[in-house]
Amino acid sequence: MTTIAIIGAGRGLGAAVARRFGSEGFSVALISRTQSHVDTLADDLGKDGIHAKGFAADVRDPASISSALERATAELGPIEVLQYQPLPQKDFMRPVLETTPEDLRGPVEFSIYGPVAAVHQVLPGMRFLGEGKGTFLFVNGGSAVTPGQAVTGTSVAFAGQAAYLQLLHEKLGEEGIHVAQLVIGGQIVEGDDEKDPAVLAQHLWEMHTGRDRFRLQISSD
Repeated sequence: MTTIAIIGAGRGLGAAVARRFGSEGFSVALISRTQSHVDTLADDLGKDGIHAKGFAADVRDPASISSALERATAELGPIEVLQYQPLPQKDFMRPVLETTPEDLRGPVEFSIYGPVAAVHQVLPGMRFLGEGKGTFLFVNGGSAVTPGQAVTGTSVAFAGQAAYLQLLHEKLGEEGIHVAQLVIGGQIVEGDDEKDPAVLAQHLWEMHTGRDRFRLQISSD
């Protein structure tokens, strides 16, 4: 049995993805900053027959991310899919002329250092699984493709992450490892046919299994 690791797992999209992949036989590693939150979510998923376990990590600390993923692999099995989807902090979103060099430190740690650490930690295991097995899924807000003057930190950091993902997609594709990005404009809410967490989870499942799409953008309209 292989594992999906969801970094930034919560009760919305994270839980929906856990249920979608868990229904296909994946074990689920739920990774978030607060251990009690992912423990509760793992218990809820367990009641639905999904094998899940929570691990605490700070995405702004590469060593913390690496450690959590190492523990997840040891306890749940090899990571075949890694999904990176933590929500940016509100203080990352300052107007452009109010954004200082120090204001960009957090967004860059969050959206670039964290993903790079996660990729380096799980890539050897994905290679061991064999060609056509590994998938990296990244979920971003709309500023990943259209920068906004009021959200400078995420605009700059998401753009850097998008460039990194494009390079990974090109290079790892040569090995049969898939890299894909889901960009969501606006808030994720139930009841919106396009942004309902269950619908988005299905999109992510199809991006994993189809392995032919780099980016899917869900409109903010």
